[in-house]
Amino acid sequence: MKSLITISMIIILVFSPSIDSLAGSQKEDQAKTIYDFTVESITGEPFDMKQLKGKKVMVVNTASECGLTPQYEELEKLYREYSATNFMVIGFPANNFMNQEPGTNEEIATFCQENYGVSFPMMAKISVKGDDIAPIYKWLTTKELNGKKDVEIAWNFQKFLIDEKGQLVDVLEPRTSPRSEQVISWLEN
Repeated sequence: MKSLITISMIIILVFSPSIDSLAGSQKEDQAKTIYDFTVESITGEPFDMKQLKGKKVMVVNTASECGLTPQYEELEKLYREYSATNFMVIGFPANNFMNQEPGTNEEIATFCQENYGVSFPMMAKISVKGDDIAPIYKWLTTKELNGKKDVEIAWNFQKFLIDEKGQLVDVLEPRTSPRSEQVISWLEN
């Protein structure tokens, strides 16, 4: 009996790191809302998405060298106009489309500030598709995780609308203006 207990304890000790890492990946796969994520800001600080509770949020994958880059100006105007009414824009730079975001986080931050006066939160550069997709984008694009729909990231400046409870409510195509009638109606209702 002692040897059986000893063997059981050895098995537990040997496999416990695997069990811990499995639990970590399961937590990511069990995310129910955007609030289950902590991401890295463009300056390297942790950004806990829980701080967005009670706000409507637009999540956008951005790029500095894209034909749609001028949308930064519209995103900033939208943010300034509606931030006082519990609205937040969150930008995620990504280099997934034709190398249109080649810069470092510091270069991206400087570009956004100097060219568009961006004051909404920008996060560290991530991947928004493929094998190295960031966990938050895996959640945004996978129906099994977000409970709403499967989404393919079509290009830079795709917009995800998140409600005050942290749930995905809609996805807008990259060419859709951040200040479209659809967005304004969503914000004002």
